[in-house]
Amino acid sequence: MIEKGIYIHIPFCKSKCIYCDFNSFSNKDDCIESYINALLKEIKEYSKNNKNILIKTIYIGGGTPSYINEKYIKEIIKEIKNDFEIIPNPEITIEMNPGTVNKRKLQCYYNIGINRISIGLQSSNDKLLKLIGRIHTFEEFLNTVQLAKTVGFENINADVMIGLPSQNIYDVEDTLNALINLKLTHISVYSLIIEENTPLEEKISKGELKLPDEEIERYMYWFAKRKLEENGFLHYEISNFARPLYRSKHNLDCWNQKEYKGFGVSASSYENGVRYTNISSIEKYIKNIEENNIKENYIIEEKQDRESMMKEYMLLGLRKITGVNITEFRRKFGTTPLYKYNKELTKLLREGLIEANEYSIKLSKKGLDLANLVWEEFV
Repeated sequence: MIEKGIYIHIPFCKSKCIYCDFNSFSNKDDCIESYINALLKEIKEYSKNNKNILIKTIYIGGGTPSYINEKYIKEIIKEIKNDFEIIPNPEITIEMNPGTVNKRKLQCYYNIGINRISIGLQSSNDKLLKLIGRIHTFEEFLNTVQLAKTVGFENINADVMIGLPSQNIYDVEDTLNALINLKLTHISVYSLIIEENTPLEEKISKGELKLPDEEIERYMYWFAKRKLEENGFLHYEISNFARPLYRSKHNLDCWNQKEYKGFGVSASSYENGVRYTNISSIEKYIKNIEENNIKENYIIEEKQDRESMMKEYMLLGLRKITGVNITEFRRKFGTTPLYKYNKELTKLLREGLIEANEYSIKLSKKGLDLANLVWEEFV
């Protein structure tokens, strides 16, 4: 059987953050029920033509999946369990924001088998949260974590952002200290990316908001890395830290170039060396499914040959702190990266951006800071 992960995209939000460039909407609640019905049909139709699949992980992202009524999440999980063979005790993750969940919702999630939750915090500083358009306070985040633990959740991730407007190192320290004290199992630390045509980009271009200097942002990153490692977290991917045994299985499979199927608008899939996404329009997505034209929703992004697959394997592998496993590369492609990419790797070694031995190739400290220069050698 072919092992795969499943990704479900829920594009609805209570409010859209000013930095967000994801395909999400805060003004289309009237589409929720018809969207979920279309999503369920997409799952069922796919399963009819793909019987030889074993599902390892399920990840429900968005948008804000916790914004919609919990009955819809229950229907999605039920459909997946009815349609596919699933490994025992699969990792099932749902993203959520404080201010969109209560004990009833969390209890429903727990009862249907969701065993990992990922909470969008970003900062413990309420002024910063308001500045970037978050809908919650830090107190609401704390309440969400407490409710989740009361219900029975043990595997809890919190997202943190660095490089926010007006943010300083003390803000980062306060946030990390609070999360460490909560004894969470996973913390993701992302650098703010200024996406085109977002309200944040407009405010920065007008001088209404100012970002920290790049040097300060990198200090925030290394401070977070040191702080979390000192407190028992494993740094296993550029932006991700986990307690032992709590690394995200779904994301690790993606970084290890494993296959996954995405359902819903803008959901990405990777199957048989082909990367494709669903269209971004909710209305067109629903219409195509209702009219039994599901394939009209697919946009082919890339049909990989062996060469492009190897390059991508290098890029994904170098995201992991352990780097590219040379034995695994040889098993998959019949050659070694040290031979295949001798020119590129020699240059990166000379510049101090990577470290290499007979077992693995990984980013150096300098490479973590300048990862884009490493990626450029392979794209």
